[in-house]
Amino acid sequence: MSDVTLHALLMVLVMSVVTHLLRAFPFIVFGITGKAPKIAVYLGKALSPAAIAMLVVYCFRQVELTVPEKFLPELISSIAVIWLHLWKKNPLISIFSGTVLYMLLIRSI
Repeated sequence: MSDVTLHALLMVLVMSVVTHLLRAFPFIVFGITGKAPKIAVYLGKALSPAAIAMLVVYCFRQVELTVPEKFLPELISSIAVIWLHLWKKNPLISIFSGTVLYMLLIRSI
């Protein structure tokens, strides 16, 4: 067996073990009770608003109110995020849509 073949087989073996361990990790840590620990529930509730806050800070970090081209993308995407969040009540849709809209606007305006 050549060194290249052995190296490829070892890489596949390592990736297989890591994938198996990553999939088993929640069951190893939390058990198979089916009930999530309080910290996991808290993080599930707290991370969505934290991601929104991070995007707001990122979006408004270089806003110049004197030049419309500098604040229009931020203003439009912020209004879209607020509207989507109030309408759909889904943080993932709000975050993703606002980010995509902002990226499109900063490249087109």
